[in-house]
Amino acid sequence: MYEETPRVELTPAAADLLRRLRATHGPLMFHQSGGCCDGSAPMCYPEGEFRTGDADVLLAELDVEGVAEPVTFWMSRSQYEVWSHTRLIVDVVEGRGSGFSLEAPEGVRFLTRSRVVGA
Repeated sequence: MYEETPRVELTPAAADLLRRLRATHGPLMFHQSGGCCDGSAPMCYPEGEFRTGDADVLLAELDVEGVAEPVTFWMSRSQYEVWSHTRLIVDVVEGRGSGFSLEAPEGVRFLTRSRVVGA
């Protein structure tokens, strides 16, 4: 059965921030933090800067209006097993995170909100 609800989606504020970051840093990617820095914060990097492998799952290739290429969204396989029944909504909140994500100098941080699929 075709899955109509996307696994990962962006709020308008997150899409706006991605457009700004893309203009500065080039193609982008996300890796959902496993909790060592900002537990619910997806970390945004230049595409390919965070090395992914067999221990990671590609959840989405996000199309962002005004961004030429999809923004990939990765999560560790072990974390995905826990979150597999959720839809992730990437938002932006005020305040600086403690991770290495590209938006840190902007005074905001990405935040993942979740909703159980089907709810």
